[in-house]
Amino acid sequence: MTGWVILVDQPKDLPNAETPHKVITTSEYLARPRLFDVGRPKLVNLARSYAYQSKGYYASLLAEARGHRVVPTVETMLELREAKLYEHALPELEDELNRCARRCDFQLDAELKLLVCFGISRDERFEPFGRLLFDWFRCPALEVNVEPGSWLSIERIRPRNITRLANGEATFLRESLHAHTRREWRDPKARTVAKYDLAVLYDPNEKLPPSSPNSIKYMARIAEKLSIDVEPITRRQLAELAEYDGLFIRETTSIDNHTYRFARRAWQEGMPVIDDPISMIRCTNKVFLMELLGQHQVATPPTVMLADVNDLTRAIDELGLPLVVKIPDGSFSRGVHKVSTPEEFRRVADELFEETDLLLAQKFLPTEFDWRVGVLGGEPLFVCQYRMARGHWQIVKHRPDGSAREGGFRTFDLEQAPKELIDIAVRAARPIGDGLYGIDIKETDHGFIVMEVNDNPNLDHGVEDQVGKDEIWTRLLKWYVERFEQ
Repeated sequence: MTGWVILVDQPKDLPNAETPHKVITTSEYLARPRLFDVGRPKLVNLARSYAYQSKGYYASLLAEARGHRVVPTVETMLELREAKLYEHALPELEDELNRCARRCDFQLDAELKLLVCFGISRDERFEPFGRLLFDWFRCPALEVNVEPGSWLSIERIRPRNITRLANGEATFLRESLHAHTRREWRDPKARTVAKYDLAVLYDPNEKLPPSSPNSIKYMARIAEKLSIDVEPITRRQLAELAEYDGLFIRETTSIDNHTYRFARRAWQEGMPVIDDPISMIRCTNKVFLMELLGQHQVATPPTVMLADVNDLTRAIDELGLPLVVKIPDGSFSRGVHKVSTPEEFRRVADELFEETDLLLAQKFLPTEFDWRVGVLGGEPLFVCQYRMARGHWQIVKHRPDGSAREGGFRTFDLEQAPKELIDIAVRAARPIGDGLYGIDIKETDHGFIVMEVNDNPNLDHGVEDQVGKDEIWTRLLKWYVERFEQ
């Protein structure tokens, strides 16, 4: 058994010989609640009807009650019953539909009826639309009736009955099912089927990712020992996210890009996720973060909020020069500027106020290195010192050509690190959540001061795990296992 189970009303609807997956009837599934006592199967409900109180409806309803993952869910079934229930999705869907039509010079006055199975459009010209449709409505087979005109509009979206597919449509459905479940199509003798699937969101083209592709591969080897299959995914695979048990985001996060959308979708699916959307909101905005840490008596650098240029004089009076100016939402030292004169301060502030309504001015605290404490589930995970880039005041120096130079590092055993450092790091992470955080701390004459809490800290093989070795990755993976089993 591959971990996928296909539900049909009659065995002839999809014979077992046509798929490597287990095929059972909806009646059998409804009548045998202990059919899957081990594991958490992924169900594809291909019932002939999803109507309210039909067998197909009850199969998805009970699947959710039994903790099984199922496509489609009852919510999707109900949403597709009436146009007014899915009209909120139409603006985005119609935008993509028309974008595809323009790209392929589609005759806008031509009749159009699209069949989309598992996010794959039978008409290849509308592939991006098919993916987006499946993102909105995770249903095995959907038919979209399009009203022609200068602007293509969606007249109706409805599920297609598996027994009413004709002219090669049934073959297309089976091929789409194959593609959708392809990561499970392995020779069962080649490897043991993992108990859990962990999706790792990454960007193969990112220059400064939180974890390198090689580090992700290293984690995957350790994960196999814990019966976890680590699957790297990219931004194009949002529609497949619900097929996994958990999500680990290894891209630089931002509230206004796809990383937040992935985190939010995982959260809605009840999946354990690092970074969760709440942590992302709390960490990515430095204005909020400084307020939150202050409320919890965590030492932070002297800070002045700037709402307009009239606040610049006050910041200079209170903080002195030089000082550091930050945009609220920045990462990897971007959007952070050191200013040494009132004129430079005014110029930088004017430029940054074009992007944001609020800025932060902070007292400049020169140090040879920054401490980074990794905290996972409220407990310290690793301790590093990141040295400043050569000839620069930050650990990362961004060059005009887009490249970057980083300083060196030194990793410490948790027992060797100052207790006060560990204490302030754990206290800083506590009000954020119970995920994985990187606490940036400066050591000054007045003690340790928290500069930032990062929601997706670096975790690279040979750097953060240099002292803790495989235990670092094992603890991270066990964090997921504990939540899978809950």
